[in-house]
Amino acid sequence: MDPPPPETIMRALEQLYALGALNARGELTKTGRRMAEFPLDPMMSKMLLGSEGYGVTEEVCTICAMMSIGNQVFYRPKEKAVHADQARVNFARGAQGDHISLLNVYNQWQDTGESTQWCFENFIQVRSLKKAKDVRDQLLGLFERVEIELVSNPQDTRAIRKSITSGFFYHTALLQRSGNYRTIKKPQTVYIHPQGALAKSTPPPRLVCYFELVRTSKDYMRTLSEIESEWLVEIAPHLYKAKDVEAVDTKKMPKGQGKSAAAE
Repeated sequence: MDPPPPETIMRALEQLYALGALNARGELTKTGRRMAEFPLDPMMSKMLLGSEGYGVTEEVCTICAMMSIGNQVFYRPKEKAVHADQARVNFARGAQGDHISLLNVYNQWQDTGESTQWCFENFIQVRSLKKAKDVRDQLLGLFERVEIELVSNPQDTRAIRKSITSGFFYHTALLQRSGNYRTIKKPQTVYIHPQGALAKSTPPPRLVCYFELVRTSKDYMRTLSEIESEWLVEIAPHLYKAKDVEAVDTKKMPKGQGKSAAAE
C-alpha cells in the first residue's frame, strides 16, 4: 500500500488543528482525546461535542447517525417520482436544511413505532433507518465515557444548526451574484444538490454549511443547512475574522433574490 501524498497529510493535520484536536506542536489536546472516542469523521465528532454547549446533544446524535449511513435514506421509483419528491419536501418543510430534515425523518419513524408501512408510504428505506438506529445507540453508549450529558430540545433548530457549524465551519459557502455558491475557505464554485432540502428555496440561503462535496457534472454540496455569518466568528475565531463576516453581510444578492424580492 502506497503512503498518502504529503499534501493530503498536511491538509488533514490542518483540519485537526482548526477543530482544536491538535495543538501548535501537533499533540493531541483534551478535545482531541474526546473526539477520538467516537468512531466518526473528526468534524462529526466535533459537532457532537459542540452540541453540549447548545443543549441539543440528543438531536445532534441522531443527525450524526443519519449522516453516517450515507445518501441512503430516501428512494425514488420512476413510476412514483412525483409522490416521492413530495414526501421529501414534506420532511424538509421549515427545516432550514437537510440536517433537520433527516432529524424529522428519524423522529417521525420513532413516533410510528418504527413502522415499515410508514417507510413504504414515505419512500424511506427502512433498512437504512435501522442501521442509523444502531449507530445512534452506539454513540449514546459512548456519551458516558466522554462525559456528555444527554439533553433534548428538538424545537431549537437554531441551536442544532450552530452545533453543526461547530464541527463543519471549514465547509461553508456563500451565495454569489450569479446564483451559484463559492466556498469561503479555499474558494471554488459549488452548487446545492438538486435533491437537497434547500435546492428550491426562495430566496436561496445566503450562507450554508455542508457535509461533503460530490463531484458529478458539477461540484454539488450534499447535506447542508443555512447558517448565520456571525456564528463563524463566534465558533471559529481562529479561522474567521470580523472582516470575513463583513464580506458576507455586505455581499450583494443575486438580482431578484434579496430581501426586497422576498418582501414583494
